[in-house]
Amino acid sequence: MYVYISFQATTKTCGTTNHIGIFLCLFLPMASLECSADNLRPLLGSVANASAAAEYICSRFDAVSNKFIDTGYAVDNTYLLFSTYLVFAMQLGFAMLCAGSVRAKNTMNIMLTNVLDAAAGGLFYYLFGFALAFGAPSNGFIGQHFFGLSRFPTPSFDYGYFLFQWAFAIAAAGITSGSIAERTQFVAYLIYSSFLTGLVYPIVSHWFWSADGWGSPTRSNNLLFGSGVIDFAGSGVVHLVGAIAGLWGAIIEGPRIGRFDHSGNAVALRGHSGTLVVLGTFLLWFGWYGFNPGSFVNILKAYGESGSSYGQWSAVGRTAVTTSLAGCAAALTTLFGKRLLVGHWNVTDVCNGLLGGFAAITGGCSVVDPWAAVLCGFIAAWVLIGFNKLAEKFHYDDPLEAAQLHGGCGAWGIIFTALFAKEKYVNEVYPGQPGRPYGLFMGGGTRLLAAHLVQILVIVAWVTVTMGTLFFTLQKLNLLRISSEEEMAGMDMTSHGGQAYEYNDHENNANKPPPAF
Repeated sequence: MYVYISFQATTKTCGTTNHIGIFLCLFLPMASLECSADNLRPLLGSVANASAAAEYICSRFDAVSNKFIDTGYAVDNTYLLFSTYLVFAMQLGFAMLCAGSVRAKNTMNIMLTNVLDAAAGGLFYYLFGFALAFGAPSNGFIGQHFFGLSRFPTPSFDYGYFLFQWAFAIAAAGITSGSIAERTQFVAYLIYSSFLTGLVYPIVSHWFWSADGWGSPTRSNNLLFGSGVIDFAGSGVVHLVGAIAGLWGAIIEGPRIGRFDHSGNAVALRGHSGTLVVLGTFLLWFGWYGFNPGSFVNILKAYGESGSSYGQWSAVGRTAVTTSLAGCAAALTTLFGKRLLVGHWNVTDVCNGLLGGFAAITGGCSVVDPWAAVLCGFIAAWVLIGFNKLAEKFHYDDPLEAAQLHGGCGAWGIIFTALFAKEKYVNEVYPGQPGRPYGLFMGGGTRLLAAHLVQILVIVAWVTVTMGTLFFTLQKLNLLRISSEEEMAGMDMTSHGGQAYEYNDHENNANKPPPAF
């Protein structure tokens, strides 16, 4: 929309700067456009009722300016909500991936736990989690406001932001459920999921994502190592937290019956459906475009002068590209790497490799170049393969490789960002701090790497103390692991009223006489 106004320009203009006949470009969302009747009145000359005319013109001008501000908020909130829906769709991806990765006799159980991660996580994040994470003003350790969304929304936070952060919280809980699948009591799922989304995860997200957090890159002062931690979409905050929680659950429970033979050799307990694994992987891939690009929270922001073709919308597109390339590189590396190691092409391994690449790039997706994302995915694939080898050596059993994938690749992603973050992108995504450190290999020094190593250490320590203690307590109270009889029979039959699938015995059907017509 363009408007012609005859007065001396006092704001950003397009075209001539003559006193009269100025052509103002008003297609500037969120711009601060002002009109002064005092400045306009002399330019109207001998026009009758010049004062009234000037005031009227300025009132119309202000109304148009406010409409652009409203439109800017609407565009950004629509973008955030759309991203939220994509992230929430990842729960369906987790459910399909988990179902395909377990044996058929435990399908109903793992599907129900994924539903409850979202349901229980929703209530506890509403009551406690969001407040502990983003309840500003607060101290560097924990949030203090918005319990039960009281005194909400505010000029800083609207309901869409709460929903977006809740979708991230339940993603962390979904990671943990994969590590302890096929042998965990149902009540334990409810307890750990509520505890993780209501307390453990929110405090970590406060540290690194809240403007008040001690490790946040958006603090106004006293940045950790002069930088803060650049964990843009959560290689550490989401993936490493969920992985360490699942690691301790699986260690304390012990491996599934039959996972290792009497000689200590690993025995494959393969999931029952490669189809569900692939379906879940593609759904997660789709959802990751909300997870990573959506973490910008808004899109209508120019980098530099308004009116150019370069802005946050460009960074959003670049982030989607780096996310895709890291996953693709990891998938292909896993494909050929496993072929060399075991002699065949395995679709489940490739899907896990793909997801490992996504987990690794999540932290630095907004601040690295596409070529660096390819390298990130390549190394992430070998990190996953290496951690899987270690898991077998130490008799660690994780049906979905969740701790190895999200923990190992997530930790690598944190380090990767500290090595390859580009100065230009860092200053665009995290403005207002001149001289902020960036990637070591990009010439930015070691301070960002130091901050990221601190992040890894504190996340491991915090989740170990909280979730490790919780799982140990549940084990002592006989609330964690099911009995060996239940495990052999399958939890669908013992806890959920029947099998997920109805099987037909084709051999017996073949011996039956044909039906009479």
